[in-house]
Amino acid sequence: MKTESMLFGGVALFFGGSATLYGAWSRDATGTVALVVACAMASLVSFFCLIQYRRRGTRAQDRADAQVLDGAGPVAFFPDESAWPIVTALGFAVTATGVVYGLWLFLIGLGVLARGVFGLVFQYARR
Repeated sequence: MKTESMLFGGVALFFGGSATLYGAWSRDATGTVALVVACAMASLVSFFCLIQYRRRGTRAQDRADAQVLDGAGPVAFFPDESAWPIVTALGFAVTATGVVYGLWLFLIGLGVLARGVFGLVFQYARR
């Protein structure tokens, strides 16, 4: 994660410098704010990668002398198939249709959407 942190730190420095120069030369608030937001997002990713590097230490990908076998290990948890993404998509579609056709359909869609999101979030709570 150290390499990724340095990479995104460089991107953040680029956007920060670009925002400074763009803001000074163009006096355009919209473009300057967009560049500042891009700098902030890259900084956030860089900070996250740096914290993960400090917590977990070096990975096999961070070492130049590592072999492919060094990166092997347990695979992360991959969930089984689930119907909740379909319920969430249906709820969103009904909610968006309800914006056009009426409050009653919007509220029904909002209920289906809320149930789908709730199901997605808590389907593996007891795992």
